[in-house]
Amino acid sequence: MLTHLSIQNYALINQLSIDFTKGLSIITGETGAGKSILLGALGLVMGNRADLSSLKDTEKKCVIEAQFSVEGYSLQELYEELDIDYEVETIIRREILPSGKSRAFVNDTPVTLSVLSALKTKLIDIHSQHQTLQLSDVSFQFSVIDALAKNQAKIASYKRGLRTYNKLRKELKILQEETEKSKEQYEYNLHLFNELEEAKLQAGEQEVLEEKLDKLNNIEEIKLNLSEALGISINEEIGIQTLLYTLENKLQKISSFSKQYEELANRITSVKIELDDVVTELESANEEVEFNPNEIEELNDRLQLIYNLQKKHSVATITELQEIHESLAEKVAQVEDAGGLIGKKEAEIKEVTQKLDEVANMITTSRNKVIPKLKKELEYLLSELGMPNARFAIELQPSEDYLSNGKDNLEFLFSANKGGNFGELKKVASGGELSRIMLSIKKILSENIQLPTIIFDEIDTGVSGEVSNKIAKIMQDMGANMQVITITHLPQIASKGIQHYKVFKGEEAGVTTSNLKLLSESERIREIAEMLSGKDVSESALTHAKELLN
Repeated sequence: MLTHLSIQNYALINQLSIDFTKGLSIITGETGAGKSILLGALGLVMGNRADLSSLKDTEKKCVIEAQFSVEGYSLQELYEELDIDYEVETIIRREILPSGKSRAFVNDTPVTLSVLSALKTKLIDIHSQHQTLQLSDVSFQFSVIDALAKNQAKIASYKRGLRTYNKLRKELKILQEETEKSKEQYEYNLHLFNELEEAKLQAGEQEVLEEKLDKLNNIEEIKLNLSEALGISINEEIGIQTLLYTLENKLQKISSFSKQYEELANRITSVKIELDDVVTELESANEEVEFNPNEIEELNDRLQLIYNLQKKHSVATITELQEIHESLAEKVAQVEDAGGLIGKKEAEIKEVTQKLDEVANMITTSRNKVIPKLKKELEYLLSELGMPNARFAIELQPSEDYLSNGKDNLEFLFSANKGGNFGELKKVASGGELSRIMLSIKKILSENIQLPTIIFDEIDTGVSGEVSNKIAKIMQDMGANMQVITITHLPQIASKGIQHYKVFKGEEAGVTTSNLKLLSESERIREIAEMLSGKDVSESALTHAKELLN
């Protein structure tokens, strides 16, 4: 519900601050007084595009702020999706700077215009002549029927299923296309796969083989150096081992004389033990080294196979060859197991299809139940609004396709005249008739779902007398469930509001301005009397105005 609106430096408005309450509120004023400016300001704060023409004084910024009480509208989830703080009293502010730049805030958090647009549909519905075009839009017609049928949860479930269905259908198509392509490459892929399969490549194998081959290719130098190293270590007269034994013996003889000598002796002992281990390994390594031409040939053959495969597949490592091997295995298996994979995917689609059909049938059943009631209520309300011969033909036709909101095609046809042919609303209904149809639909919806604040912009255009009283009564009834604000030129409607505001022009410093004020009881009587008889208000007009208000 809109609770407060403030406007600074917008169009003809210097400064305006006004409070609104629940129920039916009326806005009146002479033609050109600025009623459309109010709607324009609300449009801006809810995300409409702006330019410098919005500024009254181009040297100052324009600020429009609207406060909404959103308790009971279940908007927490939407606020979370939009990444804005949820506040029961939500304040939306829009600023247009002299530079032409625009800024928007929700509860003091900067937001984009798309965020305001997302909030708009939940907070305020500005009904103008242009909006009646929605009546011919099938999605709007479905939204009315589904709101009355309380299909929201079913349709949400259907849409989740439809996303899964479309995803599986896409995956099946890709699988079928890839299978066809794979069939063309099957023999070649199978050859490549078998080649890698027979190679039985092992991770790290190439490095080990290259190291072994390098060792065998330098066997003579290795043997010579190992023998010499062993000689240096174990020579009986000058070998390192002999010298260390002697050194150890010398230090042990004096180790008892000093802690320092003892530590040195221990360190030499450690070195001797380590050297003994090294000598043992040198002896083992020396014995193992022997020239084997057959092993060299085998290593060369194995490495050449690896190099050839790497060159063939344009890679540099065995790991990459193994990845190619796995990929080829999948491609070969895809062709060999294509029937099974496709069958499995088709089974998944069948299962989802069955569930989709179940939910779609429930949606259709709910729709068919409420359509007669909707038709009856619309025709009754339109009869009350001066259209006694108005008739609707609303029918659902089954669709073979899965549509965005079920499996129904909708025909929503209208005839305004007795014996007249049914046709599309936009083709057979006049502007005034469309306005009354939209009002009737909004009235029915307001009794079944939580609607946002609705503003009617001269929905009474072209009507008078008893019909205007009926329009007023409908809006008054809607006001019992929601906030309704209506801009009107008819005194019959103006008298039915809980609050009555007047838009008027004035002059400040020689410049025309627009303003809005909440009328007191006496001011309201005067305003309605002027609507009845013009500026020269008669006593009878005042009396009539009092009667209307009472």
